[in-house]
Amino acid sequence: MNERIAIVTGGIGGLGTEICKSLARGGRKVIAADLAARSERIDEFRREVAEFGAAIAFEPLDVADRDACADLAQRVAAQHGAVSILVNSAGITRDTSLRKMDGAQWDDVIRINLGGIFNMCRVLVDGMTAQGFGRIVNISSVNGQTGQFGQTNYSAAKAGVHGFTMALAREVARKGVTANSISPGYCDTPMVRAVPDEIRQQIVASIPVGRLGEPREIARTVAFLADDDAGYITGANIPVNGGYFVSF
Repeated sequence: MNERIAIVTGGIGGLGTEICKSLARGGRKVIAADLAARSERIDEFRREVAEFGAAIAFEPLDVADRDACADLAQRVAAQHGAVSILVNSAGITRDTSLRKMDGAQWDDVIRINLGGIFNMCRVLVDGMTAQGFGRIVNISSVNGQTGQFGQTNYSAAKAGVHGFTMALAREVARKGVTANSISPGYCDTPMVRAVPDEIRQQIVASIPVGRLGEPREIARTVAFLADDDAGYITGANIPVNGGYFVSF
């Protein structure tokens, strides 16, 4: 397998770290792109991926900054070669009911969770089509399918992620580029561990498999969709939620 260059946004997060590891195990050169301000987490991330050596590198990025996204794409191409895999995993929550939600809480979530995907896809898709190969995997959420109390902003953004993905898939399919989304359920990440214990227990009780998901289970699905042999899967949304939401 040729070494593919991959960028993973939100790459030092709970899901992002495992995605980086999974892609590196598959022979990819992985760039973990995330906020530079999280210095302690960056140091911890580097320790966690030390076994992969130069196969995983960190680059600072604010996905909401369009110029920064363009700069990253140029920098990575110059240092490592053309990017052929993009995993958009960066995301935030600003939970509150709509009656209490202010404009900033809405704007921040849409700007990062949905706008960031536009920003990164926009600067990389031309290079992928020129190569005749590309794999784009966007991380959506089960709450984009079901809605969730206190998450009108997050649910809207994550539903939008898959709408974006379906449309992009149609645009680039004949160029050898696929675009798919993954909708994780509740996983054992810092974001979910921050939920009050009583509520988290209620969530687990509602999951048919009886547990939270593991980040590596999401990462395995990303690696599957990013594989060279996954070229006939595009415009799909893959639910990885333990049966929490089942649809046809």
